[in-house]
Amino acid sequence: IPKKLVMSVSGCADDALAGLVSCNPGLRLLQGHRVILRNDLPAIRGRVALLSGGGSGHEPAHAGYVGKGMLTGAVAGAVFTSPSVGSVLAAIRVVAQAGAAGILLIVKNYTGDRLNFGMALERARSEGTDVRMVVVGDDCAFAVPGKAGRRGICGTVLIHKVAGALAEAGAGLDEIVEKVTAASKAMGTLGLSLSPCSIPGSKPSFRLAEDEMELGLGIHGEAGVRRMKVLPADEAVETMLKHMTDPSNASHLSLSPGSSVVLMVNNLGGLSCLELGIVAGAAVRCLGECGVSWDPIPWLWTLWNDPPWLPDPAESRGIRVARAFLGSFMTALEMAGVSLTLMVVDEELLRLVDAKTTAMAWPNIPAGPATTRREEVPAPMDVPGKPLDETGTGSGAVWAERVLERVCSTLLDIQDKLNQLDREAGDGDCGHTHARAAQAIREWMRSRPLPAAPSQLLSSLADLLLEKMGGSSGVLYGLFLTAAARTLHGRSDPTAWADAMDSGVEAMQRYGGAAPGDRTMLDSVWAATQALHSLRIPGADPLQVLEAAVQSAEAAAEATRHMEAGAGRASYIRSSRLEHPDPGAVAVAAVLGAVLG
Repeated sequence: IPKKLVMSVSGCADDALAGLVSCNPGLRLLQGHRVILRNDLPAIRGRVALLSGGGSGHEPAHAGYVGKGMLTGAVAGAVFTSPSVGSVLAAIRVVAQAGAAGILLIVKNYTGDRLNFGMALERARSEGTDVRMVVVGDDCAFAVPGKAGRRGICGTVLIHKVAGALAEAGAGLDEIVEKVTAASKAMGTLGLSLSPCSIPGSKPSFRLAEDEMELGLGIHGEAGVRRMKVLPADEAVETMLKHMTDPSNASHLSLSPGSSVVLMVNNLGGLSCLELGIVAGAAVRCLGECGVSWDPIPWLWTLWNDPPWLPDPAESRGIRVARAFLGSFMTALEMAGVSLTLMVVDEELLRLVDAKTTAMAWPNIPAGPATTRREEVPAPMDVPGKPLDETGTGSGAVWAERVLERVCSTLLDIQDKLNQLDREAGDGDCGHTHARAAQAIREWMRSRPLPAAPSQLLSSLADLLLEKMGGSSGVLYGLFLTAAARTLHGRSDPTAWADAMDSGVEAMQRYGGAAPGDRTMLDSVWAATQALHSLRIPGADPLQVLEAAVQSAEAAAEATRHMEAGAGRASYIRSSRLEHPDPGAVAVAAVLGAVLG
């Protein structure tokens, strides 16, 4: 049974609602019921009130959409269980008694929700209350929907938004029902999952193989329409959009080139924000390139009846994403997956989507269309006055190129070893980080001659690693090389190299915060630097001194095996769990060994 951070299985829905209200002064709980209400109920007098809800486990739906400009209240059931008739009726009564000029129930198309909200509606009508119900079915999964019809999923949130904006503007109940019914018919949603979800206290609802994903599943873990091998994000998005808009699919959304849509990229609960951003970008690109199936009938009808008003072909190749929202809007507990919702919009519908709301879960972002262009601020100009690199082609440049090639080969060879060492106390990417540096150096050497002066060579390497290597290691190497280059400026004698090493170590300690003995890459650098002090001795053999420095660095790297970590990510790990040398120290020793050859 998967672990959950709850206080009790039976009370988790109540605890979640209580936590939401405790953090939001604009919300109130209805005594004795799982109902969230606006705290300013007197403000709805003379306006249409909007109620929605469903089982818990889909947070932030639906309580997160309670607020001015969206829902008046939300009724919650237990996890994945429809709310009771009594709670729905209590919510209807409280908003009716607050003076609402009619009440609209917005219900997802699930049997339990329809039955319980419908029964409450009938009882409220028998009490003389003007109540209507709109059932939302936006699922595009099934080519031949069953008798139950299309499931109501994330598109319901857009209906909350449209209805809420209309109610806030003073629209009557008939007008709101008419417009949200039309909007729901111009909308479609499809989900894709990489993992199942599990109700607190229960096992996962289904299983997927490590290399599988499921298309078209419901928000309670109901079966989808197809299992397939895991695809890259762009291919997965293209598959989803083509299925959603395929005219042979009875539940498809009809789109024509040039249509304007609102796109909602919804995290089903357990997808990382990084993946969600990738999916969102892929969706905008795919729609812009018309990577969808489209219905030619409406387009041909326009061509026949009103050809002068056809959009320019260059502007109608794809779908215009008038607005794009990404985040967690309607989840399925911890399911690692995503759903895409498209709503075809005109200017009026777009204004309703853009209208202000105080609902905490609605993304209050600047209104504007999505774009496939890479929107960038121009890069800053180079700082004037920096001397140009003097390139060289003599024996010194040839030697430097050979040394750097040995360093690159060494780092690529030990990539897996460094990753394995890093998994003990870090995130397991030390090898990848150093491999990125090696690949960047190789590309750099192929693109231009190496700078001739040692100070320029080190300075250029520092700039390269700071830009390409990444991680703390990239910054620390950059600090070391920058400081060393400054000391070497105009000098190349052996003593200058010893001074440069001292400068590099001092910079690493000043900004990195580590000291010798803290079990970091600094241990190897510091040990080698101490050995290189022998370069200051008149008549010292530089090769012998370098050999001694390499041996000192290797010994220092091995010694980190027995050290207590005092800095870096490993410092958060108990020393009893650290059984191998520090990967950064091992990498430094390997680099110095490659320099020696």
